[in-house]
Amino acid sequence: MNNIVLSTLNAKYIHTSLGLRYLKSYSERDFRNIQIAEYTIKDPVMNIVSDLYQRKPELVGFSCYIWNIEETIVVIGMLKKIMPELIIVLGGPEVSYDTEYWMNRLPEVDYIVMGEGEETFHHLLTELKGDRALYSVFGVAYRKEGRVILNPPRPKLNLNDIPTPHRFAEDVPSLANRVVYFETSRGCPFSCQFCLSSIEVGVRYFDMERTKSDLLYLIDSGAKLIKFVDRTFNIKRDYAMEIFEFLIQNHGGCVFQFEITADIMRPEVLDYLAENAPPGIFRFEIGVQSTNDLTNSLVKRRQNFAKLTRTVTKVKESGKIDQHLDLIAGLPEEDYHSFRQTFNDVFALGPEELQLGFLKMLRGTGMRHDAEKYGYIYMDHAPYEILGNRILPFSDLVRIKRVEDVLEKYWNAHRMDHTVSYLIKREFASAFDFFQEFGDYWEERGWQKIGHQLEDLFTRLHAFLKHRETEGMQVIEGLMKLDYFMNHKYKPRKIWWDFTLDKQQQGSYMRHLAERPEDVSLQFAALGIGEKELHKHAMIDVVPFRLDHYLQTGEVDAAGEQLLIVYFSPDASGARPAPFTMALEASQV
Repeated sequence: MNNIVLSTLNAKYIHTSLGLRYLKSYSERDFRNIQIAEYTIKDPVMNIVSDLYQRKPELVGFSCYIWNIEETIVVIGMLKKIMPELIIVLGGPEVSYDTEYWMNRLPEVDYIVMGEGEETFHHLLTELKGDRALYSVFGVAYRKEGRVILNPPRPKLNLNDIPTPHRFAEDVPSLANRVVYFETSRGCPFSCQFCLSSIEVGVRYFDMERTKSDLLYLIDSGAKLIKFVDRTFNIKRDYAMEIFEFLIQNHGGCVFQFEITADIMRPEVLDYLAENAPPGIFRFEIGVQSTNDLTNSLVKRRQNFAKLTRTVTKVKESGKIDQHLDLIAGLPEEDYHSFRQTFNDVFALGPEELQLGFLKMLRGTGMRHDAEKYGYIYMDHAPYEILGNRILPFSDLVRIKRVEDVLEKYWNAHRMDHTVSYLIKREFASAFDFFQEFGDYWEERGWQKIGHQLEDLFTRLHAFLKHRETEGMQVIEGLMKLDYFMNHKYKPRKIWWDFTLDKQQQGSYMRHLAERPEDVSLQFAALGIGEKELHKHAMIDVVPFRLDHYLQTGEVDAAGEQLLIVYFSPDASGARPAPFTMALEASQV
C-alpha cells in the first residue's frame, strides 16, 4: 500500500477535518505515504476527481457526514469509472449506522469503517497489505462472495494511544485562516434521542498535559480560532476549570469556542470567568433546543431552564463571552404555538446568536427509530430533515423557515441591533411575531429569490414597516440611521434615506463641530478633527429623540431632537466608529 489518500468534502473552505488527521497520525508510523486532501461541497466534482486522480492513489478513504454524503457519492462513482482498481473506504458518522444499506447502495465502495476509526483503519490497511484476514478486523464492513459482512464492533480505544493529530507541518501555514477543531474528550453523559452522541455511553478524556501541550503548539503556530468539539465541555468541572485557567494565561489572542451545558455550570466557574477571562477570547455554544417540558422528557433531555437562564444571564452580564444558543424546530409534541413560546423564551435571554435548526432524523438515533410513533415524514436522503409530523404540518414548517431566514439576516448578522431590539420591545407582540411577519412579507415580495446588499436590508425593513403602518416611524428611522452608520468601517458612499439637513445646514454644523468640539463631548474634542477632515470622514444627520439618553439607558426619550455625529477615522484600521451626539440649537445654523 504505497499511496493512501484520506479525503473529505468540508461544508466550507475554512473548516478542517479533525477525523482525517487522527487517522493519519495513528497509521503513519507503519504507512508513511498518507496524504490528506480536503475539498468543499461547493467544489466542482470534476475538479475534485481530477485532483485525486493526479495523486495516483491505491486507496482513498472518505470521511462521510450528512452534509457531504450525497456529494461524496458522486465523486466515488466517477473515480471508480476512471480507476477501477482503486480501493475505496468510507468512514464517519453517516455510514457507521445502517452500514449494510450503504454497502448495498454503493457497490463502488469496498470497505466501511464503523464507529471510532483510528485503530480499525490501521488494522484494515495492515490486512490489505498482508494476509487479508478481513474477518479479524473488528469494526469493518466488507464483501465476501457477493454478501455484505459486518464484523463485530471494536472495543473503545484508550485515547492516549492515539498520537496527536495537531502537529503536521503542512497544516501550519493555513492555521490562521481556518477553524481548528480540538477534542479533550469523547462521549456524552446525556441521552438526547435526536443526537448521535447519545449512542456512546460514558465519557473518556485525553491526558491533560498532552492537551495543554497541543493547545500551546497551535496558539504559538498562529491559530486564531479553536473550536472544542466535546459534546459537553463542562461536564467535569475540575477538568474544564483547568483548561479555562490555562487558556486565560496562554491565549495569545486566539479565540476558543466550547459546547457547554448551561444548567450544570457551577456559580464559582461563572464567577471565575467573569473576573478573569479577557473579553472576546471565549464563546459558548449552548443547546437549548426546546423549553417545552413534555418535549424534553420525550426525547430524554434533562434540562432545568431556570438554571440555564441563570447561567446565560450571568455570562451576558459579565460582558466577556459571546453566547450562541441553539433551538430545534419539530421535536415531538412541539407544535407551531409551542415552538413560538420556546423561541420567545430563549430570545428573551439576549444571546449574541440564536441558531434555529430543524429536526433531522439521523441514522442510528432514537428519534429515527420512533419516527412512526409521532407521525414524522422526512427526507429519504441526507440531511434527513423532517417534512412534518402529526401536530406540525409542512405548512407550519415552511413558515418557521421564514423566521429562520430573517433571523439570520437581521439578528445573527448584527446588522440592526438597535432597530430590531426596539421593534420587538415596542411594536410587535413578541420577537417571534416580528421575525414571522417580516419573513412572510419577504416571501410575498419574492425577495428570497434575489440577492441583497446591506442597503437592501434597510430599505426592505423600511418598506415592511411602512406597509403595516407601524407607529413611531420617525424614531425607528432614527435608529435605522444609527445602525446603518455603525455597519460601516469607512464613511459610506451613499445612504438610503433623504438627509434631514440641506447642504448649507450640514456645512454650518460641520463648522461648529470643528470650532467648538467640546459642545459634543470631551472625548470628541480630544480627537482634534478639523473642518476639512470632518467633511471627508464624518456623517451627520438629525434623529428625533435624545440619542445620548438612548445610548446610555436603552430607553427612547422623544422629548427633543439631537444631531447624530459619526466619525469614520482613517487611522482606525477599519474599526467600527463610535457615535456622538449634540443638542440642536437654532443659533448654530
